[in-house]
Amino acid sequence: MNKPVLSAHFETRSPSAIRLAQIRFKERRVKPESVINVAIGNVSLPTNPAMQKRMFALDAPGSPFAKGAVRYTATEGTAECQAAFKNILKCEGFDTERIFVQVTDGGSAGMELLLIGVCGPAGADEKPVLLIDPAYTNYISFAERLGRKTVTVKRHLGEDGRFTLPELDKIEEAIREHRPGALVVIPYDNPTGQFCDDSTMKALARLCVKYNLWMISDEAYRELYYESGAKLVSIWGITDADVPGIEGRRISVETASKVWSACGLRIGALITDNADFFNRSVAEYTANLCPNAIGQYIFAGLAHESKESIAAWCKQLREYYKEQIFTVYHGLKEEEPGLIVSSPDAAIYSVIDVRNVVRPGFNAIDFVLYCAGEGAVKIDGVETTLLVAPMKGFYDIDPDEQDPGNTQFRIAYVETPENMAKIPELFVKLLRAYEAQRERENL
Repeated sequence: MNKPVLSAHFETRSPSAIRLAQIRFKERRVKPESVINVAIGNVSLPTNPAMQKRMFALDAPGSPFAKGAVRYTATEGTAECQAAFKNILKCEGFDTERIFVQVTDGGSAGMELLLIGVCGPAGADEKPVLLIDPAYTNYISFAERLGRKTVTVKRHLGEDGRFTLPELDKIEEAIREHRPGALVVIPYDNPTGQFCDDSTMKALARLCVKYNLWMISDEAYRELYYESGAKLVSIWGITDADVPGIEGRRISVETASKVWSACGLRIGALITDNADFFNRSVAEYTANLCPNAIGQYIFAGLAHESKESIAAWCKQLREYYKEQIFTVYHGLKEEEPGLIVSSPDAAIYSVIDVRNVVRPGFNAIDFVLYCAGEGAVKIDGVETTLLVAPMKGFYDIDPDEQDPGNTQFRIAYVETPENMAKIPELFVKLLRAYEAQRERENL
């Protein structure tokens, strides 16, 4: 009997790099006593108190859910939730008078919308989106899902742990060659932890104006930066006074997930200063009906927070993550000096490159699957394993290119401080156990 046939797209799909380890661990028959999962940025900290207040009182008088009904909202989101995103920007010193906010189901839904809105037709090479490689894997995955083309300019991880931002002339060369519709920049970068300062943002903005591109800034981690003396940067801090012509081509991707510690809320936004983009994007999203109504109500608690409250929340979060990141960074270097660990400048991620300490033929995905499927070592007397994300999914590599992700991993600072402190010893012990197993198999 004939079987129904999957689409060619489904036939080629495999799990996202950030979910791969979790899926394999779930299938593991005999599990160790402890597992530390830093493969995905699933923040475990409590969310903001203003949001908690609403979360724990959905049935309180005045709540739209007090009588038990959960109705659709407007497609662009509730006015109060839109105001929350504006209030955050305003409290951080940015002008919000001429911007438009479209609330989405997480930042991910916003990414999909903007790819449809700025790229050429599905299946065509026309107007690709230009990414800085390694790039957040969802941009690559969503582009493939939608049939939109991506092109990249490459960063490289040096022995000193710093990713080299491509020279502006290389970016300009790529723009001339590929004629993209938009440039995506992540100022507080996922996955590299690189910080893109104000002068670099303005230089990229000038290229966008020169070549008539949309400038897209993914600002999921906007308030999380750790360099001494560094200042908050945003696409909303770049105006026509700085870069004539930038206004009207600015788009930012926002989310409740990271800075507001609410990953499962699935609330994000596209913010733009282009009325036509906003109106067309909302029209496209009408097929989705509306964003999460309950999530919007909870996040909208931030619409009424003061500048002082917002600043205090962000400051304590920066201090928390900085301590965790520097503890792991120094711990990894002490456990195995040959490791290359990305410079801890921004966001909540580090990249670990093992290229100097492993035998030829090492494959990051195989190590991830080993840790999730069978590997375990004793840490403080407890059998423990570690889930990390292979960086292979973050690079857009041509078949004839060598993939630097073969020896690289991303870790997310989402576990408790106690568990994060175990990662240096745990990672190195698992790596050595895996390399010993590879050596035995090759005898």
